[in-house]
Amino acid sequence: MRVLLLGQRGQLSQELQLSLQGQYELVVRGRSRLDLADSEQIRQQVRELRPELIINAAAHTAVDQAESEPEAAFALNARAPGVLAEEAASLGVPLIHYSTDYVFDGRKPAPYVEDDAPNPLGVYGQSKLAGERAIQALGGPHLILRTSWVYSLHGRNFLLTMQRLLQERDELKVVADQIGAPTWAGSIATATAQLIQRWQGGQAGPWGLYHLTARGETSWFGFASAIAEQLRAEGRSLARLQAIPSSAYPTPAQRPLNSRLDCTRLQRDWRIRLPDWHAALRECLTSPR
Repeated sequence: MRVLLLGQRGQLSQELQLSLQGQYELVVRGRSRLDLADSEQIRQQVRELRPELIINAAAHTAVDQAESEPEAAFALNARAPGVLAEEAASLGVPLIHYSTDYVFDGRKPAPYVEDDAPNPLGVYGQSKLAGERAIQALGGPHLILRTSWVYSLHGRNFLLTMQRLLQERDELKVVADQIGAPTWAGSIATATAQLIQRWQGGQAGPWGLYHLTARGETSWFGFASAIAEQLRAEGRSLARLQAIPSSAYPTPAQRPLNSRLDCTRLQRDWRIRLPDWHAALRECLTSPR
């Protein structure tokens, strides 16, 4: 089966390549070979390649930067997914697309379910929500997978930043009032491979929108503390961690205080369940990937 994977060097794309390479005829298109801001270029590539499955792991993920460049964020996160959905529908093939907890405002006291009304706080969340709706409007077979707090050993993310800063500074202040589930990109890639296998094996659940995060919950401070614990076990000398409220760390884009996503629907419909975030972090740090 020929699979077209959009995105090449992002942390999720790199994990998907590791999970899918060798199982399928994987065609990877990064920004050097495909400008996702160019709708006609997207159409041309899809029509030439004629994939049997499209996976969109490309996105504008710089949350604060999106506030000052909304056109770029909407081009990649909204318009490009819509074009991909159109082309997938015309070929009659499924599209797998990844979205985010940032489509919610974080004011709900409980984990969000798929049917909760979105209310993004910034441009990034608005653009990702527009991408979801563009895909849904086409009506073709698709999976939109909302995830949260993605990290890996590749690219730029909270894990790698904390590993560096913990060893460079004497004291490190980390936000403690934003709650969510740190989710390893490797876990998302493994789940994606399982979803594809279920579909190929005739065991697919309904197409549509699902939440996909690690089990459990913590704050950014709790996540940083777990990262520090792993480094301390290696005998490293580390910074002192200090918990602070979001108000003490202002950013251009406001973050939701509650990023917890209820993943019950995906487990029920597709029998997919990610590991607890502690276990996934340990696997990430010891993985040969």
